[in-house]
Amino acid sequence: MKKIFISLFLIAETLFGFSYACTNFLVGKNASTTGSTFISYAADSYFLFGALAFRPAADHAPGEMVDVHDWDTGKYMGKIKQVAHTYSVVGNMNEYQVAIGETTFGGREELVDTTSVMDYGTLIYTALQRAKTAREAIKVMTSLVEEYGYASEGESFSIADPEEIWIMEMVGKGPKGKGAVWVARRIPDDCVSAHANQARITTFPLDKPDECLFSPDVISFAREKGYFNGNNTEFSFSDTYAPLDYVALRACEARVWSFFRKMDPAMDKYLSYVKGETKERMPLWIKPTKKVELKDLIFAMRDRYEGTELDITKGVGAGPYGSPMRCSPLTWKLDGKEYVHERPTATYQTGFSFIAQMRHWMPDPVGGIFWFGVDDAACSEYVPMYCGITKVPLCFDEHNGSLLKFSWTSSFWIFNWVSNMAYTKYSYMIEDIRKLQTKWEKQFSDSVPAIDKTALEMYAKDPVAARAYLTDFSNKQAEAVTASWKELGEYMMVKYMDGNIKIEKDGKFEQNEFGIPSKINRVGYPDAYKHQIVDPEPDKFRVKSKEELDQRK
Repeated sequence: MKKIFISLFLIAETLFGFSYACTNFLVGKNASTTGSTFISYAADSYFLFGALAFRPAADHAPGEMVDVHDWDTGKYMGKIKQVAHTYSVVGNMNEYQVAIGETTFGGREELVDTTSVMDYGTLIYTALQRAKTAREAIKVMTSLVEEYGYASEGESFSIADPEEIWIMEMVGKGPKGKGAVWVARRIPDDCVSAHANQARITTFPLDKPDECLFSPDVISFAREKGYFNGNNTEFSFSDTYAPLDYVALRACEARVWSFFRKMDPAMDKYLSYVKGETKERMPLWIKPTKKVELKDLIFAMRDRYEGTELDITKGVGAGPYGSPMRCSPLTWKLDGKEYVHERPTATYQTGFSFIAQMRHWMPDPVGGIFWFGVDDAACSEYVPMYCGITKVPLCFDEHNGSLLKFSWTSSFWIFNWVSNMAYTKYSYMIEDIRKLQTKWEKQFSDSVPAIDKTALEMYAKDPVAARAYLTDFSNKQAEAVTASWKELGEYMMVKYMDGNIKIEKDGKFEQNEFGIPSKINRVGYPDAYKHQIVDPEPDKFRVKSKEELDQRK
């Protein structure tokens, strides 16, 4: 999803809400504890319904064409040629464990060409249907924009398979050009990387095709446009095509910084960079001080800058109970000056998010796990959806509810109901959510290895039966998680009704012999918040003493 900072798209931002959205984290196979590769993606938009799309594998007739609709708006863009066979795709991962995520950085206004056919979303899902490796996905995507043009703003793509992870950054050539300029860097196997709505590839090697690919005109086009006049070895993609501004630092690069500092505490030094105080840019990738587990990525996806001076659950904007919600827009003006809210990875406008795990030592339908969740990652749960499944559960179905139609069987609506309730008394309610998250994460940690073992044994004898087994498991887990969140919402409604907290003992609410709560906890406000109420007008709410009342006229 999109970070739009160029004036041409202010109207689009108002209509579709594509502002400073999406975060990706990437982990190489030798940087993880198990040898898995990982990429994660938070798709953040006020206009995105969180659902898990499924595209079955299919054979196609010669000459068949595909209608292209813009992924964000649904606008018809044109037609492209179909291939003879397409692969099955679950969300953003296909049956060969190829996974793709993205974040939009926007870039230079004059390079956007909305008249072309291929938008960034169509590129992703077309590549997933046609590619068996990350490198092949890069080839598919770049060939498509060369043939049909590129219709979106500048994009950073995370492209991964069980062996390799890549970042590819792409920007269009404007209404009078065709195609795109792009560069792709392979992340070293023992490293991690991230991007969050700001182009991150700076200089790159020009003679190492095993680790760096780029369009032939990525530098010459910049020279033609007058963006760059130095030596080729000095060319920086990011500085040329997506120059930094303060909001890009504070709202975008800050998310990368927060992830990096979790991987290596030495990266904390870049706080001054994201605050616009120093110029030294963060590296594109770093080597973590310890190997990364799935739980580390879950923790990173739930980050709200806790423990740092950017912590969004602190300060006046958080209210009395540490709410992470800030009313949009992200940037705002007061008395002629512009301000920006913090923008952490975990945010309330997330439609869906995922952590794609690719395991090279297993057959593809078993090796790929698409850990999928909806809504705010800090209040959500990642459910294991194997890439070999052949259907998705009702709770994740894209036709079960919509942004304008509530459904009690839709995960998106159940999780939004719970999280929006939690924002009103967040410092208390998030603890109830975390208890349930911990329960499910332990259950998945215990059960998935056993499911793997059974599926591998079945796959050796009957791959079709193995995929049916994984489909049944994944679907049941999704429905069970959703049902448990509905129960959590009902429980929280009772516990926190009208701002007070009912007392529990041994998992049950305390009550007297008449079935009435024996006690409620009137938590009131923290002293810091009381000062915010009182200090502007100290006498407005002060209770007058008896002596003062006796002196009334």
